[in-house]
Amino acid sequence: MNYKMMGKFVGHIALVEGVFMIPALFIGMYHHETKSIIAFLITMAIIGIVSAFLLAVCRNSKKMFYAKEGLTCVGLSWMVLGVLGALPFVISGSIPNFIDAVFESVSGFTTTGASILTDVEVLPRSILYWRSFTHWLGGMGVLVFVLAIAVGSEGKSGFTMHLLRAESPGPKVGKLVPRMKRTAEILYLLYIILTVLDFIFLMIGNMPVFDAVCTALGTAGTGGFGVRNDSIAGYSPYIQNVCTVFMLLFGVNFSCYYLLLLGQVKNVFKDEELRIYLGLVFGSIALIVWNLRGFYDTLGETIRYAAFQVATVMSTTGFATADFDQWPAFSKAILMCLMFVGASAGSTAGGFKVGRLMLLMKNLRRKVRKSVNPNRVEIVRNNGDMIDEDTLANCNSYLVAYVLILVFSFLLLSLNGFSQTTTFSAVVSCFNNIGPGFEGVGPTCNFASFSWFSKVVLIFDMLAGRLEIFPILILFSKSTWRRR
Repeated sequence: MNYKMMGKFVGHIALVEGVFMIPALFIGMYHHETKSIIAFLITMAIIGIVSAFLLAVCRNSKKMFYAKEGLTCVGLSWMVLGVLGALPFVISGSIPNFIDAVFESVSGFTTTGASILTDVEVLPRSILYWRSFTHWLGGMGVLVFVLAIAVGSEGKSGFTMHLLRAESPGPKVGKLVPRMKRTAEILYLLYIILTVLDFIFLMIGNMPVFDAVCTALGTAGTGGFGVRNDSIAGYSPYIQNVCTVFMLLFGVNFSCYYLLLLGQVKNVFKDEELRIYLGLVFGSIALIVWNLRGFYDTLGETIRYAAFQVATVMSTTGFATADFDQWPAFSKAILMCLMFVGASAGSTAGGFKVGRLMLLMKNLRRKVRKSVNPNRVEIVRNNGDMIDEDTLANCNSYLVAYVLILVFSFLLLSLNGFSQTTTFSAVVSCFNNIGPGFEGVGPTCNFASFSWFSKVVLIFDMLAGRLEIFPILILFSKSTWRRR
């Protein structure tokens, strides 16, 4: 294990987090929020000390970096982000309990949107901004951001590919362009452009500037932290529709946007994952609208509510405009299924991913056909490209780990004594980085009633879900830390 290189990179990650707290500090100064100002100053000082120590101790690190170091480094970095990001909540008194603060911070960075807060409107503006900004920073990935600004010479060691693969969602991560640093730059440029467009459209709907900034940050990261207790329900239908559209846009693989910039429109619409994603979205909306007939006053209102909830669940954003826990069982069943599926690989959304589900289904079809005709030679393809056996094996391994974590987390959370629907949906929503679940953790409730132990389990689930499981699991393996 290259401990010095890992320590150096974690130091850089912490330093980036501290720099990104500066806007929140300025917001606190503008609104004269003394406690928040002190909290951010102390946190930034702590981050500065930690970063300086790590960078000083690890300054002579070797640049040899392999897959194991990449996975371990990503897992450690995200844990450090969550703990350090919780300090402003604790020090300012906004969330006095440390476990609760870490839960809120990790929920933000992993773009889950699950909250322990019962009244967000009493929070200082600077804390609300930081809470929403964690979504944006975690959406594309803070390590991807560091790669975008990292010195290009380090790319020769190959560590950039290991880091990007470990942090980026999906069964297979590749380059948009030959150089990984340039790929990271393109991803963040597209991310920023879409975020700004979202903000502009929200402003056109006369949304307050502060609300528009926080909502755009939460939508871009497919997070879900709102600045109002009713989430997005209190805003105009226009603003709700804007959020619906952009939640779906951020659930699309960002490589599709890159192809659009290159003028390859036909290749975008030929993308199998995109077609399945859009098919699931519009199919789910149609079925829910049919099931909700007569539930709302007009057809237009029914479509708006159905489209928003489908978009917020499938993109794993977590905003809400209606209490879908009161909907008919069939509509809730559709939303529960969408919680598992999630959006596209290579997007800012969580969940199992449409791309991974598509590969598993194709592989299952191949196995069925080969069981009938053992001599049959069949290749699994995606968009005409052959999928190698390692990728398919990784999908199968991911599925096994996915199910095991769901089962064990469900059993552990059952110790709270809540209903099975509350317990199971809490695990599903956190593991798939969605936010709200059903019953006790529905869109009008929160996670405050869970025990500290259950919150720790859910923190693990949020991190495992955001990082595609393995960068977190590897931290608990003895072989990871064993010296060769």
